Amino acid sequence: MTKPMSAGVLLFPQVEVLDFAGPFEVLGRATDETGLPCFQALTLGLTPEVLCVDGLRVRPHFTLAEAPVLDILVVPGGPGAREPESLEPVLSFIKAQAAQVQVMASVCTGSYWLARAGLLDGLSATTHTLRLDDFAAAFPSIKVVRQKIVDQGRVITAGGVASGVDLGLHLVERFFGEEARRREAVRLDGPWM
Repeated sequence: MTKPMSAGVLLFPQVEVLDFAGPFEVLGRATDETGLPCFQALTLGLTPEVLCVDGLRVRPHFTLAEAPVLDILVVPGGPGAREPESLEPVLSFIKAQAAQVQVMASVCTGSYWLARAGLLDGLSATTHTLRLDDFAAAFPSIKVVRQKIVDQGRVITAGGVASGVDLGLHLVERFFGEEARRREAVRLDGPWM
């Protein structure tokens, strides 16, 4: 295997913890058949410390200004994704990355970020089950569907909070095959087998 793919997970004020921790865990731990890492998972934040939902403080690996070249960007959700009026630099970062990454993905209401960036126009997408109607009303150019994962090629959306694990496993399989996904699912020891 060559160098691991670079997978960035975006952090912003009031991000949902499981939304970013699930995909970070999967992407950060997935290995190839020889035990080498498939991805280099890293976190990116607007500031050197991010205050998440429920008061958890996280120190991202990089600020957005320091972000390395990425192959994948995962955009989680949370209250900060649904009402991001003061976070224009985050939206600008997402738009800039969309032109460079191989895959732009969202977890839960992270789809609101992708929609605001114009990345879901004319595509099918999903979000948290309790937000599907609101999402459809806010973004009428998107075909909103009730699915766990919606893969539209360069853009992938994942449903609710815990679907970040499903998204991570989907990315492992997409880039490294079914056996790599199976190995990671066995390690997680959950319902993903």
